[in-house]
Amino acid sequence: MANRLYQSVIHQMKDAIDNVIGVVDEGGTIIACSELGKIGEVIDVNFSTGSLTETFISGGYTFRAISSTQVAGFYAFVEGVDPLAKKYCTVISIAFLNIKFYYDEKYDHSNFIKNVILDNILPGDIYLKSRELHFNTDVSRTVLLIRTTEPTDVVVYDVIQNLFPDKTKDFIISVNENDIALIKETKQDIEPMHIEKLALSIADTLSGEFFTHVVIGVGTTVDSIKDLARSFKEAQTALEVGKVFDTDKTIVSYDKLGIARLIYQLPTTLCETFLREVFKKGSIQSLDQETLFTIQKFFENNLNVSETSRKLFVHRNTLVYRLEKIKKITGLDLREFDHAIVFKIALMVNKYLRANPIKY
Repeated sequence: MANRLYQSVIHQMKDAIDNVIGVVDEGGTIIACSELGKIGEVIDVNFSTGSLTETFISGGYTFRAISSTQVAGFYAFVEGVDPLAKKYCTVISIAFLNIKFYYDEKYDHSNFIKNVILDNILPGDIYLKSRELHFNTDVSRTVLLIRTTEPTDVVVYDVIQNLFPDKTKDFIISVNENDIALIKETKQDIEPMHIEKLALSIADTLSGEFFTHVVIGVGTTVDSIKDLARSFKEAQTALEVGKVFDTDKTIVSYDKLGIARLIYQLPTTLCETFLREVFKKGSIQSLDQETLFTIQKFFENNLNVSETSRKLFVHRNTLVYRLEKIKKITGLDLREFDHAIVFKIALMVNKYLRANPIKY
């Protein structure tokens, strides 16, 4: 499509410019030219010696990159090395860059999807634009947000593109320096566990083959394109909540956040008030690490004293003594279900406050 776009513009320019003008790809092959017979020929030029923002000369031609990024895929060229050739090449490359930008803005599916998930398009315009692009709006899709947790030399975007090469169904969007969104077309009524397995396979590939650690937030599956922005925000929320409550997890699904999502949305001042009301007799900070570990195991074993003591390799009476000590400090008896629920929530609230300290 780029070839036809460039050739159309060159055809309109050739009567105004006496020099031969055209476009070459990164391999030096002429893909569009004012002299049609030259299309397909290869110009011997080393593009690595040139600048992306300035013209440069090679083999009797003046070149300039057609790019607004750090990587150029195409170069405008003008036959000649005089100042006029330089001016022609500068004007032509700028014209091509702007034309390509507006063309992508109008026809590129990935750009359209990016505008949808980032809420950069009005809801009423989504379906109008979809019809213009012949875009399938009524299929199930899930947003997976892939975040690198440390600097890496690997271009994660390229890896994800190679894993999902079908650009008509799956879209890979670079959100920022660390985040890449995968909009995956899925079957209707797909089980969340299958999406999680897919996310885990992506993380394992990046970790095992490229030594790049990532965490992946999974939004809910939606059946309409207008809901993609919601799925994207859910994936973002999953990562943010996971950073506080599930720091050991690589895959965090929005629909499995449970009460952590509710706590994350509470004002920190309200959380601090809740802790003061729960621990009237003593602060949660007064509990040592051994006691907190005992509490964690007690919850993991469904408040079963015998099973917890076995897992901790302690006598049952030792565990009962520890629970009585906790009751004396906090006023909460973890063997009672209602007290256990309050304590569990209080631990999560305390963890949230440590991650989001109140600023006075």
